[in-house]
Amino acid sequence: MDKTLEEKIIEYAKSLCITDSTGHDWYHVERVFKIAAYIGKIEGADMDVIEAAAFLHDIGISHEINEGVDHAETGANMASIFLKGIGFYSDKIDKVVESIRYHRYSKKLQPGSLEAKILQDADRLDSLGAIGVARAFAYGGARGAPIYNPFEKVEDYNPFKVKSTTTHFKEKLLKVKDNLNTKAAKEIGEKRHNFMLVFLEELYNELNYSI
Repeated sequence: MDKTLEEKIIEYAKSLCITDSTGHDWYHVERVFKIAAYIGKIEGADMDVIEAAAFLHDIGISHEINEGVDHAETGANMASIFLKGIGFYSDKIDKVVESIRYHRYSKKLQPGSLEAKILQDADRLDSLGAIGVARAFAYGGARGAPIYNPFEKVEDYNPFKVKSTTTHFKEKLLKVKDNLNTKAAKEIGEKRHNFMLVFLEELYNELNYSI
């Protein structure tokens, strides 16, 4: 990617994510980019699309937190306007926008392009493993959720319904591994998923609460 375009994209994305405390901060964005770039090179993806989509995928998060709108849909619309404004490659904007729109877990959308599949995988992988555990409790704390509530029912995951973090694991995070698209992501996901199982076993032992 042209260096000037890259710098503008990073500056814009960083300005919108740097202060987030829900686990969608700039460091999350950087991790998603690194994972997406790793998978993208293996899969032969368009790296211009991967880079732009990864850096911009959570730019709508503050609107979701403050206004209750879908950050993937909002972010996709914001990205489209922004990329056109900086003169990004016109033949690649639609793929970037599609990737952002489809990355969200709760929408259960099946991406069509390789790049959208990779971004979806990279974002989901950052919700697994040790970093996934840390992000889960940061997300719960930012939303005022308790660590656990033994009386909650496990239902279909709803990002707009605040539940305890332990229920969040059951409703979403433990299901992520089986919803990855690429071979490379599945290999990484298996290891991270297993770490979460070990963590949760110990957590529930300490809570004297059966999984």
